[in-house]
Amino acid sequence: MNDIADRFFAAVCSGDAATLTDLYAPDAKIWHNDDGIEETVAENLRVLRWLSRTLENLRYEDIRRYELPEGFAQQHVLRADLPGHGPIEVPASLFVKVIDGRITRIDEYADSAAIRPLRETAAARLEQSR
Repeated sequence: MNDIADRFFAAVCSGDAATLTDLYAPDAKIWHNDDGIEETVAENLRVLRWLSRTLENLRYEDIRRYELPEGFAQQHVLRADLPGHGPIEVPASLFVKVIDGRITRIDEYADSAAIRPLRETAAARLEQSR
């Protein structure tokens, strides 16, 4: 499980959509506590690509990982620099289900106050593009 987890988080940091696509099962679902919506792989890849293009020095720190019978759980702090805002720190926990070496589900719990600057940046960019 550590190999899958390490590859997943490295791919998120580098914006490596090909590796992320390989790690996800085609019908995987990704759920976030801040909006309660289940994303498809394609939807999640769009968000992860946006993060890797928007944030500078994106990294996961203070990692605590626990193997589970069908995957792993990880607590961490996502740290990065958000241009126009400065440093951000997002404490989060993920519960990741893995079947046959592929991620089939992620349930992510992130500090909603800590991700507010990301949501504001995304909304501002969407408004600018209109």
